[in-house]
Parts: sequence; structure tokens; C-alpha cells
Amino acid sequence: MNTYLNTLNEAQKQAVIQKDGPMIIIAGAGSGKTRVLTYRIAHLMQQGVDSFNILSLTFTNKAAKEMKARIAGVVGASEAKNLWMGTFHSVFARILRSEADKLGFPSNFTIYDTQDSVRLITSIIKEMNLDKERYKAKQILGRISSFKNSLITVRAYFNSSDLQEADLHASRPKVGEIYKEYVDRCFKSGAMDFDDLLLRTNELLARFPEVLAKYQSRFKYIMVDEYQDTNHSQYIIVRSLADKFENICVVGDDSQSIYSFRGANIQNILNFQKDYPNVKTFKLEQNYRSTKNIVNAANSVIARNKTKLDKEVWTSNDDGDSINVMRTISDGEEGRFVAQSIWENQMNHQLSPDDFCILYRTNSQSRAIEDALRKKGINYKIYGGISFYQRKEIKDILSYLRILINPNDEEAFKRIINYPARGIGATTIDKLTIAANHYKKSIFEIVKYIDKIDISINSGTKNKLQNFMNMMLRLQIESQTKNAFEIAEIVVKQAQLIKDLEKEGTPESVSKVENVQELLNGIKDFITDKIEQGEDASLTTFLEDVALATDFDANKDDDKPSVSLMTIHQSKGLEYMYVYIVGLEENLFPSAMSMNTRSELEEERRLFYVALTRAEKVAYLTYAQTRYRWGKLVDAEPSRFLEEIDDQYLHYLTPKTINPIINNFIDKSIFDDAPKGIRFQKPIQRKKMDRDLVKKKEIVIPKNMKKVSQTTAKTNLFDENVVVGNIVEHNRFGTGEVISLEGSGPNKKAEIKFGTVGKKKLLLQFAKLRVIG
Repeated sequence: MNTYLNTLNEAQKQAVIQKDGPMIIIAGAGSGKTRVLTYRIAHLMQQGVDSFNILSLTFTNKAAKEMKARIAGVVGASEAKNLWMGTFHSVFARILRSEADKLGFPSNFTIYDTQDSVRLITSIIKEMNLDKERYKAKQILGRISSFKNSLITVRAYFNSSDLQEADLHASRPKVGEIYKEYVDRCFKSGAMDFDDLLLRTNELLARFPEVLAKYQSRFKYIMVDEYQDTNHSQYIIVRSLADKFENICVVGDDSQSIYSFRGANIQNILNFQKDYPNVKTFKLEQNYRSTKNIVNAANSVIARNKTKLDKEVWTSNDDGDSINVMRTISDGEEGRFVAQSIWENQMNHQLSPDDFCILYRTNSQSRAIEDALRKKGINYKIYGGISFYQRKEIKDILSYLRILINPNDEEAFKRIINYPARGIGATTIDKLTIAANHYKKSIFEIVKYIDKIDISINSGTKNKLQNFMNMMLRLQIESQTKNAFEIAEIVVKQAQLIKDLEKEGTPESVSKVENVQELLNGIKDFITDKIEQGEDASLTTFLEDVALATDFDANKDDDKPSVSLMTIHQSKGLEYMYVYIVGLEENLFPSAMSMNTRSELEEERRLFYVALTRAEKVAYLTYAQTRYRWGKLVDAEPSRFLEEIDDQYLHYLTPKTINPIINNFIDKSIFDDAPKGIRFQKPIQRKKMDRDLVKKKEIVIPKNMKKVSQTTAKTNLFDENVVVGNIVEHNRFGTGEVISLEGSGPNKKAEIKFGTVGKKKLLLQFAKLRVIG
């Protein structure tokens, strides 16, 4: 038996050796699904399946590269190169490059990223004289993206009265016209956006049966990773390609389906057994990543979901520590607690910053965490921020390079036509755009033949346009004989891009120049690597690689040990020894935007399941009692997900709280006091958690201390009402002891030792303290 099979458990082994027919591998978190998928491909090749006949689709470049490297270790690097393996978008871009002429596109079509698409839609909205506040470009792009991922073409849109009516009710009746113009302009520019890579592949397979037959015969064995994250467009492509042989293997976990906002449809994995009645099902239920406490806690939460496949994830790992739950007074205090905890764990257990990850529901939560980490001197890295290739100076150079490959790329042309500034203003660009639309030509062609076209542009501006065009034509000729690095170096020099940056004379400009140099270094590394591997090292290949890169891929070469900060969505597929999940509060996590239906709430619960199962050894769950939102400090209550975890797996670093009923939407002070004569109950006693907190921090209430009157307790106290030794309560910092006083009257300050934030000096007239003992 092959040695690699001996490294698998029985369930994994059975999935690997299954050869023919449809099969689904339901893989729980940390169950080794990547290993199974990798070894199954290697096993197929060792069983005589030609590597050219295997298609393996993943969702990240990182996963594809890792799998290819593992397969090469079993069958050899030469055979592994023949596999069709990569992300959906990269594989289908490869197919479209070969078949693009059938759809009327050039084989070297440009791939528009989100910024390119937003800029084009912004131009269309402006040209159509639409209200940019009502027609926000990003929202319109999102709508168009959802159309494409649901296979709603322009024609299908205009054939659907429901879709048009929905946009009419949203006061955006021109969405269809924008969609049509956007598609037309992309086509004219020889460009496809990310969604087009799927939509156009579907079009190719639907309109040209000979092409479908060609790829059905080529891909005799198809494997799809993370099948729960596929959208409708991906689902149809996979079903079409697998229809001839039905040797399709999908791997996924319904409990980790968290991308519905991108169009992912959990029904694809839930209904797989209906699509293929003769399917063989394999369950990978042993978790190798996490401790028993973490696995069992995650199971106790996800069990609440009603829509799920039947499986029971378990582990033979140690019980491990209980999951730590921390309540803090504010989001700032939450950040300080996390930073202090990481620092202490690093010191106490000799750990690297790389062992720690902080997860949050939204990017905006990172601010308080970042502040605290910086003050502690802890290195950190944020994933999901502006990636290297999205920086302006980098996008400018890439736009020059894109034009050399595809002169009809309208967005790239607009970006560079007046950068560096050469006296070609927005009015001129508008005139060129109108002329291009009128003559049904690209802007590049309009400028190239500017003397032969009737256009109201003065001779001085025409000269500037011709000078620019002459430079670009020279660079095009150079690009035919130079490699990607050589031509990029020439572009930077001839366009005087570095000179333009240096004349700014700011620290930021120095950084930008360094970024340009780093881009050139990156291109050099890219072509060297490609040449060494005997692969295509052209400028086209480099630009495609950049366009398909993810934020996480862009950061992969940074070797400096750092704590990782990211949203939970970005953490999928990753694992860390210590994981901090922050902001576990109602309306934050679960999000207030995702609690309108049961399906939305269940996806939020799956998101929490993903977050918790990133942890190998230790997990912290934190929440704040108050948090700033829209500039105001509002009360918060613990997330329902904390209640859903079985208490036996939790350790409360602060006493457990019961969710209060809080109305944050109206100020209760606007209402009159109750009429006299109504009988009130006695004031509710202070919660046990606050008494415990006082005791925990050694703030002792003397037994002979007299109780303060009800009237005094309700007043904003200062001067004679606060004395050293008083136990007081602050609405943000909680309970503390007054240890000293200074000043007098309105300037009187108290130094107070709080149980959670330590010592604070507060001006009493603004502190709004309540004396409780």
C-alpha cells in the first residue's frame, strides 16, 4: 500500500481511494480535508489517471499552491504541473483566454478589479446625469455583481418585470440602463470583471456545445474544495463540466458556509445528494486542530442551527483550558485587556506574536485593539486593509502596463492619460469619452487618430495628446521584445513616475518611491521564478497574477513575527494557537444587519463557529458593556452566542452577567415622573457581579461605614459628598474606592482605584459618581 495512505485515518483513507462516481466529503473543522483532497488527486494519478484530465478548484491561491506542492511530493513536480488546479477565477480565466474570440473578446483581455469597475460605473452615472447620491457606484456594482452571479444577464434583467419593479421601488429605475452600458463599455474595452470570469464561462459552455464537449472530455475527474461557498454561477459551471462522466468530488462543511453576502448558496452542498442520487458520502469528523473544550464548545453552539448536515465532530486531543470569557467596561478597556493578555501569555509561555490572532466582526473594531497593541509595543499586522497592489502609485504603473497589453482598456487609459500631469484636463477626457461612444471606438483609438476626427479640442491640447500617444506607441514596440521586468523599468523611467513622486518632498512620497522599487523587485522575482519553472513569464501572465491576488496572498512574504488582526470572514482556513474573539455583543455579533430571518441568524452562528474553531489551544471571548457608535457611548449587552455555549466549557474571568433589557433608541428622561400615589418597589440591589468585582480588586467596604441616603446616591456628587474611603460607581469604569482628593469647588478632583481600569483622576463636577458605600 502507498505510504501516504498510512498517514490517514480510516475515514480519510476511504475518501482518498474512492475513484469513480459522484462523492461528497463532509469535512468538519480541523479534520484534514486539504490532506484528503491532495492525496486523492495523487492517488488518482497513481491509479493511471492522466494528470491533464484532472481539474481541481479552490477558493484561494494559497490553498492551490499548497496542494500542488504536496502532490508534487508524491508524484513528482513534472506531473503535478500538468494539473488544472487553481481558484475558480484563475482556471476559468485560463479557459477564456483560449476561447475568448468566440465571445468577441481578445485573448489578452484585461481583468478589471473592483476599483476599476467602480470608476467605470461612476463615469457612466455622471454621463447619464443621474443623482450620484441615489445611484452610488459601489451599491450599483454590488447589484450588478449579484445579477451576474445569479446568471441574470442584461437581457434577462429586462425580461424580468420583478427585478425592474424592485429597482423602481428603490428609486433607482435606471439600474438596468447602467448595467447595459457597463457591460457594453467593458466589451468595447476588451475587459472582464471578476464576475464576468464566471458569467462568460457559463456563456461559453451554453452557447458553444463543441467547447463544452471539449472540456467535458478533458476534465474526466473534477474536485471542488469549499463547496459550501460556491454561488449559483459556479455551481452551474461545475455541473456542466461534470455532466459527461459524473466523476465529481466535492469537499466542504455546511457549518462553515459564511459567504452569502458574496452570493454563496449553502443549498449547493445541502442538495448535492439530490443532484446525484448515487452519490457516495464520506464524513471527516475527527478534529486534529483543537482541544476537546474548544471542539465541544463549538459543537454546542452550531447544534442550535436547524439547517445543517448530520455530523458529529470530535477530537482525541487533550481537554485543554476552558474558554476564557472577559467582560470589560468599554471597547477601549477591551483592547487594553487583549493587549495585556497577549503580552503576559508571550512572556509566560515563551510564545511568538505569530501564535496569536484577534478576530472581529467588522474592520472598524480594530482601532481600539491597534491603539492598545501599539502602546504595549506588540507587533501586529492587519489583513484586509489596503493591499500592496491597491496603492495609488502601484495602480498607476500597472495601468501603464495594462495599456501596453490591451490598448482598449478604458479605465487604465483614463487613469494615466494625465498622470503625471501633462495638461490634459477632465473636460478633454469627457470629450474623448463622448467621441469614443459616438464612433464606437476606444479612447486609445480616438487619441491615436485625433487629427482625423471631428472633435472640439484646441491645438495645444491635441499636441499634448499626440505626445502622450507617441510615448505609448514607442513603449508598445519595446514591450514586444522585452520581458515584464525590463518593460516595467522602461515605463517608470520614460513616464518619469519616480521623478513626479520625488518632487512632492514628503515622507509619504519617499514611501511611495520605495513601493515602486518594491514593485519592480516583485516583477523581477516573478519572471525569475516563472523562467526557472519553465512557465510563461510574459507581462500578460504577471498582470493576470496581480489581478487575481488576494489581500492575504499579498502579505505572505512579510516574515516579521506579528499578531494577526482580521475579520472572521478572512480567517477561514487559518489556525492559531491563541485566538481572541472580540466584540461579542448583541447587534455587533450577531450583527444587527443579519438578524432579520432565521437563515441570516444561522449564518451569523456559523460565523461564530468558524471563529472559535480557528483556535488550537486557547480561546478568549470578550465583550464590552459600553461601546462608541456614531460618536456616542451606548450600552451593550452580551451576545446570545455566549449563552449558547455550554457553561462547562467556559471560564469567566469576570462574573457572568444576565442580559439586561436596554432601549438604546430613546432617552427615558423625556418622560414625566410617575404620578404621586403610585406605590414603588424597593430599589433593586446592586448586582452580585459588582460586589464580586469589588472584592476581587481588594476594595473593601468597611463594616462600620454608614449607608448614604437615597437622595444623595442619585445626585451628581462632588465637594463634601465624596470623601476618601468612599466606594463609588462610575458609568464607564464601574466600581472603585476614592483614595485621595485635591482641589476645591468645581476644580475638585478625586483619585479613584477602580476594579477594572486601575487608578483614574476625575474632575468631580463631570464624573457623575454615585456613592454606594
